[in-house]
Amino acid sequence: MENQQDLLMKSKQKIAIIGGGAAGFFAAIAAKQHWPEASVCILEKSNKFLAKVKISGGGRCNVTHDSPDINELSKAYPRGTTQLRKAFHQFAATDTIQWFESRGVPLKIYPDGCIFPLANDSQVIIDCFLKSCQQLGVTLLTQQHVAKIEVNEASVLLHNNDDIQSYDQVIICAGGHPKRSSLNWLETIGLDIVEPLPSLFTFNMPKNPICELMGTVVPNATVKIEGTKLSGQGPLLVTHWGMSGPAVLLLSAWGARLLADKNYQFAILVNWLDQKKEDDLRTDLLHTITAHGAKKLSNWNPTPLTNRLWNHLLERAAISADQRWAEVGKKAINKLVNTLLNDRFEVQGKTTFKEEFVTAGGVALSEIDFLTMKSKKFPRLSFAGEVLDIDGITGGFNFQAAWTTGFIAGKHALDK
Repeated sequence: MENQQDLLMKSKQKIAIIGGGAAGFFAAIAAKQHWPEASVCILEKSNKFLAKVKISGGGRCNVTHDSPDINELSKAYPRGTTQLRKAFHQFAATDTIQWFESRGVPLKIYPDGCIFPLANDSQVIIDCFLKSCQQLGVTLLTQQHVAKIEVNEASVLLHNNDDIQSYDQVIICAGGHPKRSSLNWLETIGLDIVEPLPSLFTFNMPKNPICELMGTVVPNATVKIEGTKLSGQGPLLVTHWGMSGPAVLLLSAWGARLLADKNYQFAILVNWLDQKKEDDLRTDLLHTITAHGAKKLSNWNPTPLTNRLWNHLLERAAISADQRWAEVGKKAINKLVNTLLNDRFEVQGKTTFKEEFVTAGGVALSEIDFLTMKSKKFPRLSFAGEVLDIDGITGGFNFQAAWTTGFIAGKHALDK
């Protein structure tokens, strides 16, 4: 048993969490649970906690993904795969489900693997965090601007709102930042920062006729970056500015740095029929000519695409929709095959996905011990969430990284 002196020492220890977002709250709750005698506070720069949680998933909050296999789960992260594979052994998607449901927040798994609160309202997640903090005695402070950190052997000094406070451990959960200058306060103490760049964005195609089909969804498509091996598969959404949907968002995440280098000026190749091969498509089209030769192309669509998109693609291939299938020659078939399987579009710019933004970049992963989330250079500093050079694809993976890294940072906050 611990003696009174040990308990007294622990009761005097102070843990500060910088950032009142997803990772910050998870870190604070884990810290207070594992170090109940210590004081724990969250310092949030704005006047509102959990703002990103509130708007995420269209206000529903995609808390995690149905990925019980840790190796498969870790593959959803363009940056952080190896490190998170190690971290998920301490807290994975299955732990997230148990964590919320044990606190009275039932969850629902959808066919695409996304997991949302049964209530379909992100407010239940926010209420859960606030209630947990209240029950544990975590202090919550807004409008706390930390401008500078000083780290020494005995403590961490935070220059906060023209005041200086001393803490035994500081967990930095400051979120993702689109500009490197926002991370100057960390770089100045000697931490290695990877240039922040947008991840998870949609593709702009100004004035392209495809945009006239806005709202059209292709359930399964494959999109490739021309001249690279990068590709994304899944639903594709045509918007009034270009293209979005999981296939595009996947591609934007895995190609975040490459596309930034291209200044977001590049070409994509779209297989409107997912991964259908040329020989198989030619066989299907020849069968259509044989079986439905008397019908007009506009009236007989042999693909799973909407008739609106089918007629648009015929126009792109310079094929008359009024001709009959029996009249379609070899040259037209070649054009149609190329359009359906290898349709080329110029992309000129990007747009943030909904109201959310995810960044690649941040504190370099080489700086962090992923068994504890402590800085290798400054053990009194821990890190969690998007302030790290970690980002996941869409589908609840970014929140899972926040829960995992936050939990580990809190659990090991006062480890020696």
